[in-house]
Amino acid sequence: MKPVEETDLPGVGTRFTFETERRRVLGVIRHHDGRREVFVADDDDPDCVAVAVSLSEGEAHLFADLLGGTEISREAAALAQGVAGLTVDWVEVPPDTAAAGSTIGQLQVRTRTGASVVAVLRGEAAHPAPGPEFRLEEGDVVLVVGTSAGTTEAAGLLQSGRSAP
Repeated sequence: MKPVEETDLPGVGTRFTFETERRRVLGVIRHHDGRREVFVADDDDPDCVAVAVSLSEGEAHLFADLLGGTEISREAAALAQGVAGLTVDWVEVPPDTAAAGSTIGQLQVRTRTGASVVAVLRGEAAHPAPGPEFRLEEGDVVLVVGTSAGTTEAAGLLQSGRSAP
């Protein structure tokens, strides 16, 4: 398989293209506003679009699921779960919770649960290894690693702002 070409489109987003086995150029433009355009390039000119479909962020996630994206995520999670004693969990910070607006340090996630926050996804941005000063926001998706009990406790803490019962 040929590599994916990535091109920055200033003021627009990023264009990703690849050539299929049948020599068709397919691509996606990931706009800064979360919108996605899936396109097929013209056979004679790969810089011209023959067909394009614009997708909202939700539609793009659904399309990725249909192409098997969810299966890949599940397999990766299963691999991580296969490490003895290690649990990985993705926790969304809901609206109207004490965790939204608090820093990781204020919540004392590691101290109170033994689990570690190893990354925070906020929209299109990934924040790896956030420090205790990192302020969580509503809708953030937090990657937590620890024991099964620790990640359960951390999920309760992140979803409510207080430890799970």
